[in-house]
Amino acid sequence: MKLVIGNKNYSSWSLRGWLAVKQSGLGFEEILVPMVGEGWEQRKQGDNGLQASSGRVPILWDGDVIVWDSMAIMEYLSDKVGRDRYWPKDDAARGMARSMVAEMHSAFAALRREMPMNMRKRFSGVTITPDCEADIVRVLQLWAEARARHGAGGPFLFGTFGAADIAFAPVVSRFLSYGVGVPGFAQSYMEAVWEHEWMTGWLEAAEDEQWVIEQYENAGTA
Repeated sequence: MKLVIGNKNYSSWSLRGWLAVKQSGLGFEEILVPMVGEGWEQRKQGDNGLQASSGRVPILWDGDVIVWDSMAIMEYLSDKVGRDRYWPKDDAARGMARSMVAEMHSAFAALRREMPMNMRKRFSGVTITPDCEADIVRVLQLWAEARARHGAGGPFLFGTFGAADIAFAPVVSRFLSYGVGVPGFAQSYMEAVWEHEWMTGWLEAAEDEQWVIEQYENAGTA
C-alpha cells in the first residue's frame, strides 16, 4: 500500500489517515507531497492520486484501489483487517465511538478555522471567539462521556487506542499548541495520545520539516 500525505506539521487530515494505516498493522509506503511552493498545482496533476481527490490528502493506494478522505481510509482498512482493531466491541461503546468520529469529521468549524494545526509551535496571547469556545466545550464533553462510560480499559477514550483517538489526535495537538486549559481527566488523556509512539514519531518528523506556511504561523493571536 501507498499513503499520500501532506506536511506533517500542518496537515491534520494527513495525521488521521496515517494513524489509521498504522492502526491496521499493514505495511505501507509513505509519500509526502508538500502543500507549499509554486509546484503545488503541478504536483496535484501528477500520478500520486491527487487528481482523484481534487487535491486533498490523505490518499491511500492499495493495488488498483484508491481511497481518499481519512474516514473513508479508516473504514476501508477496518473492512480489510477487522473492525475490532478500530472500534469497541460493545454495541453501546461502538455506537458512541462512531458518532464521535462522525461529529469530529463534519463539525467544529470554528476550532479548525481559528486553531489550525501547527505541531511544533506554542502560541501565546490566543484570542478565542465564542464559537471556538463552544467547540472546545463540546469536545471536552464528548471526551468526558467516553472516558466515564467506556474508558475503564486504558488511558484512551474507549480504553484502548482506536478510531476515536485517531479522529481527535489533531485536536490534542491544537489544544497543546494554543494553550487550551482543560480539566485533569482531559490532560491525562491528552498526555496518553501525545506520548503514543506513533504520535512521537510523527512529531519528530514534523519538527524536521523545513517548509513554513505563514498563515498557520500567526494564527489565533491578537
